[in-house]
Amino acid sequence: MSIRFIKNDKRFIINTKNTTYAFEIAFDRYLCHTYYGKKTSKIPAAEMRMLSFAPYMADLSEKNSPDVFAQECSFYGSGDFRPNALRLSADGTGVSDFVYKSHRTFRGRLELDGLPAARADENTQTLEVTLIDTVSGCRLKLYYTVFAELDIISRYMVVENVGKKTVKIDKCMPLMLDIGRSDLDMISLYGSHCHEVNFQRVPLHHGTQSVYSKRGGSSHQYNPFIALCDHNATDERGEVYGFNFVYSGSFLDEVDVDQIGRTRVLMGLGSDCFSYTLEAGQSFCSPEAVMTYSANGIGKMSRNFHKFVRNHIMPPVSLEPHPVVLNTWEACYFDIDEDKLVKFAREAKKTGFDMLVMDDGWFGKRNDDRAGLGDWFENRDKFPDGLASFVRKIQAEGVKFGIWVEPEMVNPDSDLYRAHPEWALRVEGREPLRSRHQLVLDMSNSDVVDYLIALFDKTFEGIQIDYFKWDMNRHMSNVGSSVLPADKQGEVFFRYMKGVYRLFDWFLDRFPNAVIETCSGGGGRYDLGMMQYGIQIWTSDNTNPYDRTMIQASAMLAYPAATMSCHVSNPHEDLRSLDYRYKVAVGGMLGYELNILNMSEDIKRDISAQIAEYKSFDHVMRLGEYYNLAFPTKYDYSAYYYTTEDASEIVLTVIEKAGCKKGTTKKLRVKVADANANYTDVRTGKTYSGDELRAGITVELLGERDSAHLFLFKKA
Repeated sequence: MSIRFIKNDKRFIINTKNTTYAFEIAFDRYLCHTYYGKKTSKIPAAEMRMLSFAPYMADLSEKNSPDVFAQECSFYGSGDFRPNALRLSADGTGVSDFVYKSHRTFRGRLELDGLPAARADENTQTLEVTLIDTVSGCRLKLYYTVFAELDIISRYMVVENVGKKTVKIDKCMPLMLDIGRSDLDMISLYGSHCHEVNFQRVPLHHGTQSVYSKRGGSSHQYNPFIALCDHNATDERGEVYGFNFVYSGSFLDEVDVDQIGRTRVLMGLGSDCFSYTLEAGQSFCSPEAVMTYSANGIGKMSRNFHKFVRNHIMPPVSLEPHPVVLNTWEACYFDIDEDKLVKFAREAKKTGFDMLVMDDGWFGKRNDDRAGLGDWFENRDKFPDGLASFVRKIQAEGVKFGIWVEPEMVNPDSDLYRAHPEWALRVEGREPLRSRHQLVLDMSNSDVVDYLIALFDKTFEGIQIDYFKWDMNRHMSNVGSSVLPADKQGEVFFRYMKGVYRLFDWFLDRFPNAVIETCSGGGGRYDLGMMQYGIQIWTSDNTNPYDRTMIQASAMLAYPAATMSCHVSNPHEDLRSLDYRYKVAVGGMLGYELNILNMSEDIKRDISAQIAEYKSFDHVMRLGEYYNLAFPTKYDYSAYYYTTEDASEIVLTVIEKAGCKKGTTKKLRVKVADANANYTDVRTGKTYSGDELRAGITVELLGERDSAHLFLFKKA
């Protein structure tokens, strides 16, 4: 078993393949964290010490203050003045103090109520620890689900109101970890629309550092992923702790260094965009957070997360080849009609595409972004014989069909809004703020979700849809619901996401043979919650290959290549640019956005060859392991490789940044190569020994715009 309870020591020990996590029950009440790190049998005892101004229980020694020792879950007002994991009360004070009651261990895991969560397999085990707070009348269950082979532990909590009073939760952080040191760097991913997931690494300092979203989506501005690492940690060396949140709405990551130099990490819903009321007999289940530890550098942390996301978060179909799509957006924008897109499909088939994806502009009175959202029925001016007839014509050309939807939004200029203005998020008496000329539907209102289900069911009845691109093009403001009383308005953010997840579940049930690509103006919801529903995410609206090099390199810190939708766009007649854009895009799952009707035959032949080549090795990126060689924020080039588990195939990519010095040579070591084998670069026919690859191959940088190198090594 991965989970053990040592009765004499009252100690819980969780072992994964390479790590150990331990905590104990102190004084028959507190859960004291004692260790998380490299796998060991030497577990330290809980550290107790005395500090001035540290409160303690009268029946315990004054050395035993909740403000001093490492905890598994801390509670507001209970003597711990550091950031805490849970704030709730039945009397308005926010004070609670849960103490240990019991525990159990079982195989598998429990489902989370209406929330995405990591899938269990035959080796998954879960520890449930129950605590009680007699004053509030609540029971708290802490869950630790262990994916031992991947060195992953997930955390979530359930609050059950088993008393007679109404209880209000004002802060909920399902993951909390106290680390007995502060000489660490914090890695986070910040950005903005079209400039997502910029790499940031800064030393910890006393006080609290945080990343967060108050936008209703996980956001372009801060990704939920964070990591802590040694100051001198590299891709191959050093201790690294990685954390992520399986949720797509507003969140808070807190990292606090306290008065004695101990670091506390918390991840969850926070308090600014969350509260929840529990009547007697009701319960609340938090989203899940996940963590991993690597003693072998940042790269090992990334590979832990990559395997976990592929095998336990993404839908199983994502392990199969992803379709190479031709998307209409950058080619046509809203200017689409049946005749044009049938021609697109015909040329797409000739060129080797799997699918045509019809983007925005097909529904309602949708000729720009000012009208039509919410009216999810075909525009008869553009499709005079109806959507079903049009789709059959597309598929008759020999390609599959995908379609764009944005179910969560509404234009004020729409039939839906005119009929139900109360179905948009709003605060009574306040003018709702618009973004992209649209408002946000109140997905916390079950009537709204039911209406969307009925409308999409009717519109798509009898139509074979192979692919949905699901977008969300603004964040939430004036967050209020017409169906909730004043004392429950703080629940809207959370209930909204549960409504969105319910609609996703319906789409997957209703269209079992279709796949979903999720999007929020690109990377505005690039998170583990969305990854449970889609085979990939539109990583950014920015398809400039220089910018995409940076975005994709940073995203790979936490997310596997299979999650990244990467398109070649707008190469015009420049074959050199086309080659460069292709070599950047094959860092993830390849697609294209261009007007194929305006492309020369030379361009189309090159695209056809690119697609064929990509399909010969896409499984290496989709299923393989990732190794970073040169991060583009540090060097004037980016270099990385993917490899199959047995190192029989290796894809090595070098992307030059603008202005890099011509003639510079770089030695790139492929350390996973089999020393006893020979490898052939299938692009050039040149053969290398495994020892040569391990020692390093020399690549000369051209120092010119649009320069990239791609090597496809196979065991000879």
